[in-house]
Amino acid sequence: MAIHQYNYKACDFENKIQEGQVNAESEQEVISILQNRQLIPLKIEQQAESDGLFIRQSISNRDIIEFTNGLCTLVEAKIPLDRALRLLEGITEKQVMQKLIEDLHRDVKEGKSLAEALQMRPDVFSRMYINMVHAGEEGGILDQLLPQLADFLEAADAAKGRIISSLIYPIVLGSFGFLSVLFLMIFVVPSFATMFEDMGGDIPSSAAFLFNLSNWLKSYGWTLISVPILFWYGWRQLDATPERRLHRDEMMLSLPIFGNLILYKESSRFCRTLGALLAAGIPLLKGLQIAKGVMENQVLVNSLAEIEQNVHGGSGLGKALLSNGKFPVLLSQLVIIGEESERTAKILNKLADSFESTVKKQMSRLMTFLEPLLILILGIVVGGIVIIMLSAIFSINEVNY
Repeated sequence: MAIHQYNYKACDFENKIQEGQVNAESEQEVISILQNRQLIPLKIEQQAESDGLFIRQSISNRDIIEFTNGLCTLVEAKIPLDRALRLLEGITEKQVMQKLIEDLHRDVKEGKSLAEALQMRPDVFSRMYINMVHAGEEGGILDQLLPQLADFLEAADAAKGRIISSLIYPIVLGSFGFLSVLFLMIFVVPSFATMFEDMGGDIPSSAAFLFNLSNWLKSYGWTLISVPILFWYGWRQLDATPERRLHRDEMMLSLPIFGNLILYKESSRFCRTLGALLAAGIPLLKGLQIAKGVMENQVLVNSLAEIEQNVHGGSGLGKALLSNGKFPVLLSQLVIIGEESERTAKILNKLADSFESTVKKQMSRLMTFLEPLLILILGIVVGGIVIIMLSAIFSINEVNY
């Protein structure tokens, strides 16, 4: 069931009225929570969904990273979890985060584990986050896994920042180029049409095509706004069912250049997660279950499920990866060596660094190639328009002469 936010009024044993908010799946759960707090519920109202949407959108990745780093520091200092959450609630200045930590603190005080409290907020915490916390609590090594989780989140956020930074210039260049072409087609080309009408003569087919395109843009160019919307809607539809998502992810992996980038990025994420779990003492099968929650590509998720079954049947991880054939060959070969030398966790961490480095280099090369490609395409388009117009003028002048 979905989690909703409720406003309540309740009476304590001293007949004092208390008001507040609570997250729950139903009004019955709200009543149970209030009774556990020794309160008698008087009025319960569910907040509008838009309020919840505002709260979800207000919590950024950076907020979650700062929360994780703070919790990691306090847990490593052997401070009990409920007290650590209370301290974090007082440290953070962002009201939405204060409310989130307050709810987590309340749930933990009521007897829930931290993972169970996080699981009630899937819009804020990822499956990977919840699974790693669950593994840490279950194995009694939360103080060892939280630093790994914090490092993982920092690395993912830094990688995302690098990609966005590298895309800023191509996006700006492409946008200005597109607007320049639109300006030429809507305002400059029509002036040539008037000139040709005054000069008389037959207009060349290439120039006629530009004039027709210009007229269409002037009349219906606003429909181009719907293109990114339709693209976004179509992409969402590909994620609507597991079957469509599987076909989409297969197509993504088969793309030239981008397919390799996706594979190495996912492999790095898998190695980083499993390496951290094994280094912290989590059993291999449990680590594979958690690693599945980290992966985004459904094809690789299904592959990990098969690998997990093979490992459960007695196969080594390296051999299971090799027989599956979806992951890079280097991964399976080095894992086999790591299993023989009992250094699997260290080798997985080294592989994660290697795959991340490969992704960075390929992204850098792609961006280096993309910028001159955009300039070349814009030059060809603008130059083509100018050449077509000039050649049309010269041809009409020759005919008139």
